[in-house]
Amino acid sequence: MPKARIKFASTDIAKINQISDYIREIAEKTGVEMKGPVPLPTKRLKLTTRKSPGGEGTATWERYEIRIHKRLIDMGLDERALRLVMRVPIPDGLNIEIEMID
Repeated sequence: MPKARIKFASTDIAKINQISDYIREIAEKTGVEMKGPVPLPTKRLKLTTRKSPGGEGTATWERYEIRIHKRLIDMGLDERALRLVMRVPIPDGLNIEIEMID
């Protein structure tokens, strides 16, 4: 049976949880089979910079980290459910990919 695979990526975990709950409600309302959200590995981007720009003084460093959280949802392919998913309001900073698989 063909499925729709939905991938989310964001730095804010609350936005991902909000959208996945919204899609879960759509799946329950339309009666479509749904698997997920499956948590994928979190990508950590690290940046280390020197505090003193001129090199004078002690070597002190500032460390910054940004985390990119990812989730995966597989849904049965139903035209009505897919239209409702396409109309979900997407908050800023959230990337969504939808692809059809067999």
